[in-house]
Amino acid sequence: MTEVRFTHIGGPTVLIEFAGWRLLTDPTFDPPGRTYAFGWGTSSRKLTGPALLPDDVGPVDAVLLTHDHHADNLDDAGRAMLAGAGTVVTTWAGARRLSGAVRGLRAEQGLGVVRGLRAGHTTRLEAPGRPPIDVTATPCRHGPPFSRPVTGAVVGFALTWPGQHHGPLWITGDTVLYPAVRKTAAALRPGTVLLHLGGVRFPLTGPARYTMTAADALDLCDTIRPHTVHPVHYEGWQHFREGPEALTAKLESAASAEHGKAFTWLPHGTAHLTVV
Repeated sequence: MTEVRFTHIGGPTVLIEFAGWRLLTDPTFDPPGRTYAFGWGTSSRKLTGPALLPDDVGPVDAVLLTHDHHADNLDDAGRAMLAGAGTVVTTWAGARRLSGAVRGLRAEQGLGVVRGLRAGHTTRLEAPGRPPIDVTATPCRHGPPFSRPVTGAVVGFALTWPGQHHGPLWITGDTVLYPAVRKTAAALRPGTVLLHLGGVRFPLTGPARYTMTAADALDLCDTIRPHTVHPVHYEGWQHFREGPEALTAKLESAASAEHGKAFTWLPHGTAHLTVV
């Protein structure tokens, strides 16, 4: 079995540490107060800042970036961190956008590269004295049907390595619950899930949702029965419609169900130990 330390920094940003590895998801470190455009007339204001600053986090071996084109998943301070990461794994489209900029920042440092993945494709992270990690991109649709040309490419990540006790670690990424996600979850059978929630909506697009809700989370986990679910990316921005209070109430209402027991809220800024 592997003991993994998860440190929730805020939003989708989590430091994952085990067996000598230090991985960071979707780096967001800007202070609160600014309004960011998300394209096609949508925008959102950041309400809370990170629990840790980049200097507090320290060096990381890899950044797992679900997408690069929305500031609630990669902001200015997070983007500045990419040059110091050994490897950046992201979408195929994101890699094309980032590779030139990151190469320029790294030109005199000789650091790693940006790797772009499409859903279903895998890359391997390796380092001496550490277990190899296979990182497989999983499908996401960051909005209603036919929204992908507008919302852009997004992926989640399934992480597997030798010695996992409960199954793969799955980072869902920003997605609604749709057939490809269900199919992937059923095939993957993850033991631990970093579940992006929040029920994102924008006034301009009315009832259309862009991420999973608490009801979606319960539906999904009722099917795959993971050992541990850590909700992330549900607070700190105006565009989230289900914050921690609403999510907690809905999850507690399902406390009698077995899958409800899997949900564990990560404290902000403090490492939480999970057996994976």
